[in-house]
Amino acid sequence: MDKSSLNDYFHSLFPIEKEVVAKITETFEPFELDKNAVLLDLDSISTKTYFLEEGYMRSYILNEDNEEVTTNIYAAPCFVNDFLSFFRQEPTKEIFETLSPCSFWETGLENVQSNFHNIPEFREFSRLLFVINYYKLNDRMIEMASKKAETRYLNLIKQQPDIFQHVPLKIIASYLGITDSSLSRIRKETSKM
Repeated sequence: MDKSSLNDYFHSLFPIEKEVVAKITETFEPFELDKNAVLLDLDSISTKTYFLEEGYMRSYILNEDNEEVTTNIYAAPCFVNDFLSFFRQEPTKEIFETLSPCSFWETGLENVQSNFHNIPEFREFSRLLFVINYYKLNDRMIEMASKKAETRYLNLIKQQPDIFQHVPLKIIASYLGITDSSLSRIRKETSKM
């Protein structure tokens, strides 16, 4: 199987030798999921980590009214996982679901731990990945608390314009923390600008 997109992702974060990347990715196996499939269910324990090669996904929670609240939208290429569940072997707090047909590469915790202990470049890659994910999460938290819905919508269009063609508007509204009707109104108002 062709691991070029997986290998390219490692190269995209920092300079790393091809042979080292090949060693890191040798245990990754491919698989596919249909649209609306659950990759990780609530209260399961993540034993693998996943690289999303093609497609779109989301993570979501159920609030006290049993309504779905989208916590993140993932567009390939990227790693997707509940990393706390994966590294601490604790139950997940979110549900991870495909929004389109998706292609993945996966590897188990024991392989990741082995790479941590034996490949210094993998430790550096992982550190960068955590910093990037922390930055995105922190940035989103600050934006949700400080920006108006319209600003959040315009920022999302600027950062990820393609998700509007692949992700249902109801899920985008949930991700932005607004109702479907509010998103519809904002879209109409901003299209006039």
